[in-house]
Amino acid sequence: RQADSLILAAVLREGWIVADDWTRIAADEPLPPSGAILIAGTRFVRDRDALLARAARLGVTITNDVDVATLAPDLARLALIALNFPKFSDGRACSQARLLRERHGFAGEIRATGQVLLDQLLHMRRCGFDAFEMAHPDPEAAWRRAMSAYAAFYQPTGFRAARRTA
Repeated sequence: RQADSLILAAVLREGWIVADDWTRIAADEPLPPSGAILIAGTRFVRDRDALLARAARLGVTITNDVDVATLAPDLARLALIALNFPKFSDGRACSQARLLRERHGFAGEIRATGQVLLDQLLHMRRCGFDAFEMAHPDPEAAWRRAMSAYAAFYQPTGFRAARRTA
């Protein structure tokens, strides 16, 4: 068990471990002049005009009790929305992801953070998530197993994942 605690969270995008090129900015921290930043939704509301005026990529982390419709006017300017799973039994972030993709047409990255569990990866993917922060010794293998768990689905989804060719 102790070895598990030494595993660092990796960012998994489209099934591949990728470098996280986003800088998380605290609520009271000054904005850097350049670079991709990820800020809390409360700061986005407070400093919206200054944040949207920046030329660099902008990402927002929102809690699962936020109505994603409040972001609708600014979705074209956001490159990343990180949705949090505070505990494995709270799936409101899945509903947020579906709304962002299917109702609001968000085309940027939707990242799952918090309690991201292997047995929920396929469902999260079908809801519109395309990136996951997760601690696992081999997240790429876990992804492949999760994505191949089922060959057909009865429930439709409006999200069409881009296929990676390698």
